[in-house]
Amino acid sequence: MSAKLQAPTALPNADDLRDVLAYNIRLFRVNKGWSQEELARQCGLDRTYVSAIERKRWNVALSNIEKMALALGVAPYQLLLPPNARLALLKLG
Repeated sequence: MSAKLQAPTALPNADDLRDVLAYNIRLFRVNKGWSQEELARQCGLDRTYVSAIERKRWNVALSNIEKMALALGVAPYQLLLPPNARLALLKLG
């Protein structure tokens, strides 16, 4: 039995890029209804790697940020934007 998907409950520290990336990956992944395993499969990455990113354990290569963004259906830069910056862009657009 798999665990219920849960969106992040606390906003990331906007000054901590790893925290922002982890938050955004989890948020977009859960919104798609995907487990970490499914995101990893869609990207051609290992599930433990996706888990480590979401737990802020590893630095991530730009090429892997791009793979995850494409799988999630967002522009790569959106994974690096703090939530308040993403909202500001939505208001401008």
